[in-house]
Amino acid sequence: MLTIRFHTAIAELPAAEWDALRADTNPFVSHAFLSALEHTGCVRPEWGWQAHHLGLYEQGQLIAAAPLYLKGNSHGEFVFDWSWASAWERAGGDYYPKLLNGVPYSPVPGPRLLAGNNERTARLQRTLVEAMRSEADRMGLSSVHANFLQPNELAAFDENWLARSDVQFHWHNHGYRHFPDFLAALNHKKRKNILRERQQVAASGLAIEWRSGDTLSPGEWRQVHALYTETFDAKGNHAALTAAFFSQLGELGQTAQLALARRDETIVAMALFVQSDSVLYGRYWGASMDVPGLHFELCYYRGIDYAITNKLTRFEPGAQGEHKLARGFLPVRTHSRHYLQNPDFRAAVAAALASEAKAVDAYAAELQGHSPFADHAQVER
Repeated sequence: MLTIRFHTAIAELPAAEWDALRADTNPFVSHAFLSALEHTGCVRPEWGWQAHHLGLYEQGQLIAAAPLYLKGNSHGEFVFDWSWASAWERAGGDYYPKLLNGVPYSPVPGPRLLAGNNERTARLQRTLVEAMRSEADRMGLSSVHANFLQPNELAAFDENWLARSDVQFHWHNHGYRHFPDFLAALNHKKRKNILRERQQVAASGLAIEWRSGDTLSPGEWRQVHALYTETFDAKGNHAALTAAFFSQLGELGQTAQLALARRDETIVAMALFVQSDSVLYGRYWGASMDVPGLHFELCYYRGIDYAITNKLTRFEPGAQGEHKLARGFLPVRTHSRHYLQNPDFRAAVAAALASEAKAVDAYAAELQGHSPFADHAQVER
């Protein structure tokens, strides 16, 4: 017999059993990563996040789980539903709190319904989805949202869930031997532009280095975090990740990777990455000076070089950004599912999503016609 439990902290769930349920080594749903977010103050009710993690138990053992949060706003999700919230509240309803199946501050596709990889997986995924919806009913919530799902999780959501899709840009490793081999696959214009940008950085006099997070000193982590917060503040955004969280990343072995630019001993720019066994994920950028080409060098080209050297299959540099297309990152679709309790509200949003889907389909099709590669057949070798 299955027992359903909801937990107000990831620490209440057994770490080894949780991690064993992941379909892959995606680090963002690891127990350690989610725990670090919680105990370093990045996830807190006053910022709109309250852990409400779901666990399915059989004879006391955790056999399926989902990272789940009660959300008091829509910050830090990257699947934007502000217009839905506004419409429902204008109609006299309370859109918040809502229930979110996702990872805070991380627009990264990955496992959301953790149910292992066996003959029971599909059934357990459906049970998780039904448990989330039932919990929303019990609590009288307006909605449930599952963001950045993997394709093999979509079948767990029935027709009552609204489908939404978007586009990200990912780099794929097609057996490149080194960075020049990757450049050779691009068309002449794109290759020339990348070489020019890299030459600008080389001429700047900055020292560029790649470091594993577990090799940074506490002082270096403080410098990295300061660059992150200064850059977020300069753009009018809320820097939700604390200095303690950055330091905690450094204690998770080689999970965190960084590209750093130094002027003498001072770190003047950084790009922070997180990696799994086979994928590199670009996360945050910060700089205290403006150097032509430096953002592309640290955030993209050093990451591609690292992925090639370490034989990683993919590099996901983050959400949005058509400029990534010219630098070897091709469009891929992301997926989310949304359950709105009120049937009239659900129908209205469904109509809006149908129109949105046509626009996203057209956008994705247009992007496919602007590949930076000289010979698509060569890229697929």
